[in-house]
Amino acid sequence: METNKSQEIENVNLTEAPSEEHGSSRREFLGQTGRVAAGVGVAALLGNLGNYALSYAAGGPPIKIGILHSLSGTMAISEVSLRDVVLMAVEEINKAGGVMGRQVESVVVDPASNWDLFAEKAKQLLLQDKVSVVFGCWTSVSRKSVLPVFEKNNGMLFYPVQYEGEECSKNVFYTGAAVNQQAQPAVEYLMSPEGGSYKKFYLLGTDYVYPRTTNKILRAMLLAKGVPAGNIAEEYTPFHHQDYQTICGKIKKFAAGGGAAVISTINGDSNVPFYKEFGNQGLRAEDAPIMAFSVAEDELRGMDTTALVGHLAAWNYYQSVDTPQNKTFVANFKAYCKRNNLPDGESRVTDDPIEAAYFGVYVWKQAVEKAGTVDSVDKVRMAVYNQKFLAPGGTIMMDCCNQHTHKPVIIGEILKDGQFKSVWRSKGLVKPEPWSEFTNPEKGCDWITHQGTYQKK
Repeated sequence: METNKSQEIENVNLTEAPSEEHGSSRREFLGQTGRVAAGVGVAALLGNLGNYALSYAAGGPPIKIGILHSLSGTMAISEVSLRDVVLMAVEEINKAGGVMGRQVESVVVDPASNWDLFAEKAKQLLLQDKVSVVFGCWTSVSRKSVLPVFEKNNGMLFYPVQYEGEECSKNVFYTGAAVNQQAQPAVEYLMSPEGGSYKKFYLLGTDYVYPRTTNKILRAMLLAKGVPAGNIAEEYTPFHHQDYQTICGKIKKFAAGGGAAVISTINGDSNVPFYKEFGNQGLRAEDAPIMAFSVAEDELRGMDTTALVGHLAAWNYYQSVDTPQNKTFVANFKAYCKRNNLPDGESRVTDDPIEAAYFGVYVWKQAVEKAGTVDSVDKVRMAVYNQKFLAPGGTIMMDCCNQHTHKPVIIGEILKDGQFKSVWRSKGLVKPEPWSEFTNPEKGCDWITHQGTYQKK
């Protein structure tokens, strides 16, 4: 399968960005996250207190940023590491002189996987803590919850996770993938001879907006490509669902005779019992491969990967990406986690949302310095357009209009050690298309900018 060349741009050779520390892993975060949050919060506070004198001596008071990730609840398994890597990026930036000569102060809050609490915490960060930007959210329901808060108060959110599209807001920068940068090419790969020529698809997800909207697009795409409706199954489970015995039995029956693949949009800690039950019922990648969109290295480190070998995932970055800056990033993150006594320390791993959260901080930094101010959200927003950054996985670019990110697409196969082997990669960066050609061919979400005003195209 080849990615449409009209959706690609060539990689740009840039000088290396500031050094990156990273790594990530998440073995038994649930139950530990309260202690983790307290430990890192104290460390960040002490570091920030020590930075005040430096800040005033240099370019002024610290610049406050908000970190809005679940440190407890069902999504902590995925979100704690994003908090960690944002704090690491801030530490790097401060050591290198800060932003416009000012140190950066992080305000960390825990919305606890509670969607209503996300909105409350977002309001606190913008109105009470007076942060200049927020880095946060994972699930689309959490992003949808905070969106009115950011739009009403003209705040700025960097959102680091793949999502279903069908949205654009002048108050959000999307550093994760749109459907055409993950789900769509993943299913096209499975349908291709290279990917196994699969003809039956079981769409299984957590019951909320991202899986349902993504599968709506995928179903339309499959039907447009000639897959009979009878060859498409669709099912959803609640957050924190643990019993997958019946569902895996259905998948086994669906896959009988071959030619079937599972498309998983399961989020959070439900992935652990799903993969375990899948293996318990004797299902293997050779029988019905699972193509996952929300399982990466950080989730895998909490699982027994024996039965997972050969299953697939689609992302825009893996820890195994072989670039000099990625090796530095992985080593630095592991060192950061060890230095701050975080769970698993230097055994931590990195993954796609971790990388997207990391480079989002640097894109914001570059935009602030280009704008020459941190006080005007509108000026900083304009300065983000067309920004390039040498991320751990390679150069990324912010779209000039729709506030999404040009990224590569990589299909990875799970290895026994919980890492991924790349089996397919797009030829260049894939242009983000928030509105799918299969469900909204006439709709766009480009922003036309004229003298600081914004109108939807």
